[in-house]
Amino acid sequence: NMAISLAREVNHTILLVDLDLRKPTVRKYLTDEELLGISDFLLEGEPVENLLIHPGVERLVILPGHDPISHSSELLSSPRMSLLVEELKERYPTRLILFDLPPVLACDDVVAFSPQFDAYMLVVEDGRSTAPEVKRTLELLEKKELMGLVLNKASSQTSGYGYGYGYG
Repeated sequence: NMAISLAREVNHTILLVDLDLRKPTVRKYLTDEELLGISDFLLEGEPVENLLIHPGVERLVILPGHDPISHSSELLSSPRMSLLVEELKERYPTRLILFDLPPVLACDDVVAFSPQFDAYMLVVEDGRSTAPEVKRTLELLEKKELMGLVLNKASSQTSGYGYGYGYG
């Protein structure tokens, strides 16, 4: 959703890269087609230009995931991944590149990949993400710039103030 919202801004072209290598799902939200993806680049040497898709949203390009990879943190910190990130930055210098990664505390993928990104947006789930988990995540990524926090799956229930803003 963030990539689509940013792509709709007049001055932004977005490249969304699905780096949740253990559970790649970005493609499934945008197309039913079975496509090649980042695992094909990392494991089979498929050229990047053969992997990029245009999902029908102006100014949005996707580098999808494909097959799940169990040793994802090793691949995310590999020289091949570093080359990919450099190629994407050089090939598309005016694009914003969004890397969709798994939850920080679920595995070490984000920490392994963190040398490759400049800043991050933290997504927390209402009623599921705890304050200690958010604190630990911020500690693990303290050397990176936090651009903001997104509250996902927020409940429309009142919050104890005696009034609410529910719709519908």
